[in-house]
Amino acid sequence: MTVITEDDVRLWASRSGEGRPATPGGPLVLCHGGPGLWDMFADVAAMLDDRTTVIRWDQRGCGRSERCDGPWTTDRFVADLDAVRRHFGLDRMALLGHSWGAQLALSYALAHPARVSTLIYVSGNGIGPVSGWHAAYKENLASRLGGQERPEDEREQVILQWSADFADPARALERARRMADPWFAINYACNSALNTEIKNTWGTAELQAACRALDLPVLIIDGAQDIRPRSAVDSLAEALPRVRRAVLPGTGHVPWLEAPQSFRELVTGALI
Repeated sequence: MTVITEDDVRLWASRSGEGRPATPGGPLVLCHGGPGLWDMFADVAAMLDDRTTVIRWDQRGCGRSERCDGPWTTDRFVADLDAVRRHFGLDRMALLGHSWGAQLALSYALAHPARVSTLIYVSGNGIGPVSGWHAAYKENLASRLGGQERPEDEREQVILQWSADFADPARALERARRMADPWFAINYACNSALNTEIKNTWGTAELQAACRALDLPVLIIDGAQDIRPRSAVDSLAEALPRVRRAVLPGTGHVPWLEAPQSFRELVTGALI
């Protein structure tokens, strides 16, 4: 289905699990990673829609949503997420965000805490400065790829890079290919603009203070073998007043593909 934002951009959205008993905190809305990618949560929706209604969407200019010229700002994406909420008639919702989507979900919760029942923060990078973790991420990425030759095809290049996000090397390429099906063009303008904004605005005392005042339950889910240093998330965990953190052993950046049962149990337990 299509969500229309107030600036008339068309966003792709999908709802599953309709007819299930309503969870007290409202449906679960998923925020995909990137920036510049698209919803890859089909497996998550399938594992959860027997418990609650699950809503997925592609962020503006990405995936199945209308290609547009932005603007590429966190504030704009927060407004788009609120357009999704209004479209489905939700007073409150549970939010689950992955990677960049975890930061987007956190930003939404900070802007509209009364509209969020619980926040599930998966494989994010905390609220400290990007400079505190990015060099270690690049080093870990190179180490896990082990000097493999870079393919010529863009899709294959991305699949190779995504394979480093999995802890089990024997199944890494298989799982990365699963993420890349279906494949859409990456929105590099979106990716560049939002990453630049994050570098310039993350890690401030104001952000830390806002997180300390966030009065809603937050579940942080980490993969113990994520190549993005999990120590970066300490900054967020230490700031939040109502937080629980779960670190899944033997998993990387995409825990629902490597530890599906543990992931399902954590998420369903967090829904209120």
